[in-house]
Amino acid sequence: MAMYMVRARYTHEGLQGVLREGGTSRRNAISKLAEELGGRVESLYFAFGDVDVYCVMEMPDNVTAAAVSMTVSSSGAVSCELVTLLTPEEVDQTREVTVNYQPPGS
Repeated sequence: MAMYMVRARYTHEGLQGVLREGGTSRRNAISKLAEELGGRVESLYFAFGDVDVYCVMEMPDNVTAAAVSMTVSSSGAVSCELVTLLTPEEVDQTREVTVNYQPPGS
C-alpha cells in the first residue's frame, strides 16, 4: 500500500462543523473513511497557520487516494492537497531507473 499526506484547509462552514462536533469526531470520521476503503490513518494533527489538518494515511493505491481527496474537496467544507510519500527504500530504487531527459532549450 502507498502512503499519503493530506494537507487540509477548512472553509468557514467546515471550521464551524469542527467546532460544533470536535476534533476527535473528525479524526474518527476520517479513520472510518480510510478503513472502509482498505486503508488506515497513521496520524492526524490539527495545526495553526495556512493548513488546518495534517493527516498521514495509507491507502491501497493512487486511484483510491485521489477519489478520497476529490470527494472531500467537492464537499465545499474543506480543500485537500494530496502528497504521495516515498520510503527511503523507494528513493533508493529510483537510482536503478534510467531516465533519458532533455531539459528545455538544450
